[in-house]
Amino acid sequence: MSESRTDYRRIARDGLWDNNVVFAQLLALCPLLAVTNTATNGLGLGLATLAVLLAANLAVSLLRDIITPQVRIAVFVLLIAAIVTLVDMMMNAWLHDLHKVLGLFIPLIVSNCAILGRAESFASRQPIPAAVADGLFMGLGFIIALVALGGAREILGQGTLFADAAMLLGESFRFMELTLIPDYRGFLLMALPPGGFLMMGFLLAGKRLLDRRAAQLATQEAGA
Repeated sequence: MSESRTDYRRIARDGLWDNNVVFAQLLALCPLLAVTNTATNGLGLGLATLAVLLAANLAVSLLRDIITPQVRIAVFVLLIAAIVTLVDMMMNAWLHDLHKVLGLFIPLIVSNCAILGRAESFASRQPIPAAVADGLFMGLGFIIALVALGGAREILGQGTLFADAAMLLGESFRFMELTLIPDYRGFLLMALPPGGFLMMGFLLAGKRLLDRRAAQLATQEAGA
């Protein structure tokens, strides 16, 4: 596909909704369920993954003409590992509190199948602008999934939204801290892994219903 024929609207729709890393591909569920007890944690991990996706797609697209097919997977993994290491070190230096909360799940971004999958199936075959756009929208779609799951669990579990955002992300994020249910006594299940599985199921069901409704409306309009 040449750059002039690249459908950026399709790339955006795929990343944000139709081919969403979580809600459509069901990838990266381990970190998704492990760190999303709050929306802040989900946002932090999502931003780190977005940075890795952008850098990995850019690097793979730049090098696609000189990487031989026989060693491409090994090279992609090494590139992703190097980028994740840099992101891990930068978060440790500048976002140390968030780095401590996310812990092992930052290095484990290396094993995120979505990143290697986009490098192999898209970035290695597309020009740089398209590859960067794909990384951007796939990363934003992943952030949406993380924040949606973390926000729902946090609201039901603690009655807050983006708790400790200033401490974990910096003072400029203090405006995001909200108490939605004052004097809320909490719902422990939502803070535990089983709550993550339950809420994930509800979100997946909601997406399926929206997709089905959109398909029905499209069919009705076509018939009319």
